[in-house]
Amino acid sequence: MKDRIIVGYDLGPASAQISYCTYENQIPETLAVIPGTEKYSIPTMLCKRNNVNQWFFGDDAVRHANQGDGTLVTDIVEKALAGEQIEIDGTEFDAVALLTLFIKRSLSKLSAVFNGERVEGIMFTCKNLDTDMVEVLKGVVSGLGLKTKYVCFQSHAESFYQYMLHEPEELWVRDVLLFDYSSDIMKVYRMECNRRTTPIVSFIEEAEFSFFACHDFPEEDYLKEKVFEQMDSRFLSVLEECCEGRLISTAYLIGDGFAESWMKNSLQYLCRGRRVFQGNNMYSKGACHGMMERIIPSKIGKQHVFLGAEKLKSNIGMKVFRQGKDSYLALLDAGISWHEANNEVEFHLLGENYFDITITPLNGRDVQVIRVTLEGLPIRKTPTRLYLNISMTDESKVKLYVEDLGFGEIEPSGYQKWTEYFEV
Repeated sequence: MKDRIIVGYDLGPASAQISYCTYENQIPETLAVIPGTEKYSIPTMLCKRNNVNQWFFGDDAVRHANQGDGTLVTDIVEKALAGEQIEIDGTEFDAVALLTLFIKRSLSKLSAVFNGERVEGIMFTCKNLDTDMVEVLKGVVSGLGLKTKYVCFQSHAESFYQYMLHEPEELWVRDVLLFDYSSDIMKVYRMECNRRTTPIVSFIEEAEFSFFACHDFPEEDYLKEKVFEQMDSRFLSVLEECCEGRLISTAYLIGDGFAESWMKNSLQYLCRGRRVFQGNNMYSKGACHGMMERIIPSKIGKQHVFLGAEKLKSNIGMKVFRQGKDSYLALLDAGISWHEANNEVEFHLLGENYFDITITPLNGRDVQVIRVTLEGLPIRKTPTRLYLNISMTDESKVKLYVEDLGFGEIEPSGYQKWTEYFEV
């Protein structure tokens, strides 16, 4: 198993990146678009050659479109989320199918590094994991027909957390800031760990600041210098808002917007008593770490739990009578991603047509008890065997599906079914 490969795939609206590692060497490397360089970003674009069914992706798509060879397809992620059909040469193409094609072609670049049959798991990471994005990713995975054993999704916030978790601990002994400047919006993440809990609970606070379009600078030097001064001043005000009154040990700067040399006063402020790093492949590396933690949990991974926006923040279970004793039956554990939350159990109900679900926040306070009444279920003298499936439809809504299984020949099933929802 040592040579099995884990892949982290960062899917962004403008570009994608791919990192990978092995079970033996768990330090991720990022796939260079041009071997021997640090160019990691693959433009999230396709180009269909005129009048033939030939497709190019990434930089090749841009090049062929500029040469007039075909039709360039941009904003593929946004169009897939909107469920759009894209018309090219009089033919309509489903945006999710085109996104699948782009990802398939970009993943094929890994064949220059290793045999694809060695891939054990792929973690896709993207900015947000709302219901629409999860549905798109599920459609993509179905279309890819992957033979890998594990395929999972996580947000950029969780990829940031996973990346930090595998960095030297002195870098995140206090809060950590991540500034992502990839468009005209600067995304800021602040990671905080509550070391008074067991396991240690990590949170990430997110904020967005309007900024200058990072790909639209003036060509004239004197105008560019003036814009850079304004950017420096604006970034300084963002830093003061993010750092004031907080203990920040480390900051990371990622995104194309930081490639230009415009930070002067702002960088001096940021470096005052803090470690500062600049790069652009944190998310894909964090995705590798996230998948590895799911397959082979590390010691430090077991000591921490991440509670991001898409995570269940409470334990959900039932009080049951088992082997002659009162017991607790865990259904869903806090820290699981809502789109992966799924469990099924069978239990017996005696003399009642209801059961209770207990919701316990990680802080142990404000415990809720939800009573689930099975309307129409007869109250029998013999036990009723019930099947229960519990899942989540989004980050705050739990779905319960219940079936009456009866009790063998003694009490045949009434073939009744119930579906209930509740908020957490």
